[in-house]
Amino acid sequence: MSKDKRDILEALKFELAFLEQGGYGRSVRTPQTPTRSFQDSLTCLNFSEPTMPHPCNECFLTDFVPRNAQGEGVPCHHIPLNPDGETVDMLRDHQLELEAALGNWLRATIRRLERERAAAAKQEHA
Repeated sequence: MSKDKRDILEALKFELAFLEQGGYGRSVRTPQTPTRSFQDSLTCLNFSEPTMPHPCNECFLTDFVPRNAQGEGVPCHHIPLNPDGETVDMLRDHQLELEAALGNWLRATIRRLERERAAAAKQEHA
């Protein structure tokens, strides 16, 4: 379990909004450089930090990474995004497919977390 104190649900909603607003499109300044899912948004603890001062295992996204991929250089790129187990790493050369899979994963994860929170709140009030 990560040590990230940010609200996971709010961070995932932000990430979805960032994705849907074209945040992972090519940069006007560096169009030759592809964007990196999660890393190039404020969701990443190391956003805009070339030295990566925060270990990835401190980020809440590592809670979604399978154990066998926890030691990867960018663990969040190994989150299974769909039933086929495709990941950001696997889809990195297919931007449209990647964005569709990432958007679907974010929406499904947000819905699941909202249901879990609603059920927990219902039990607290019972």
